Amino acid sequence: MLLEYRRELNLADPWRKKPALQVIREGNPGKRTVPQSAAVPLSELVEPDWRETFRPVDGPKQESVNARCRSVASREWQRVVPVLKIAVGLGEVDTTVLKDYCISAARIDQCERELSEHGLLVRGERGWQKNGATTIAGQYRSQLARYIRELGLSPSARTVITAPDPDDSDDADVWD
Repeated sequence: MLLEYRRELNLADPWRKKPALQVIREGNPGKRTVPQSAAVPLSELVEPDWRETFRPVDGPKQESVNARCRSVASREWQRVVPVLKIAVGLGEVDTTVLKDYCISAARIDQCERELSEHGLLVRGERGWQKNGATTIAGQYRSQLARYIRELGLSPSARTVITAPDPDDSDDADVWD
């Protein structure tokens, strides 16, 4: 009984149950019901308009920063969404988490560029102080780590996600 229970849980995080699509795809040896509230219909996600998040501004320096953030966020979206569609399936409700993940990646890039340009320490009114970008980068990295774990984007998180068999028919809908 305990072994069967542990098998249905993500072993990397024993308190978090497998996503509904993963249970359906891998089979349900314990015959436990898959909560319908957890089942999300698959949908084609549309990339957000990054100009809404990183708005164009008048200042040329800040506009170049925002333009780079838009580019980094877009590249990250285009990199992870195709992988996640195959690995776990994506629904419309996942858009916010994916968007926040991409924003975090773009902001970390922005902070790292700031640190490269101005250094870890900056001269303040009371002498040398830690560059504020180090704190911001740390907070974004912490949040990004949560998103990576939630989305199964790290090697350890991927060990508990089983990809569908290539023999499975692509036109078979798990929601029928």
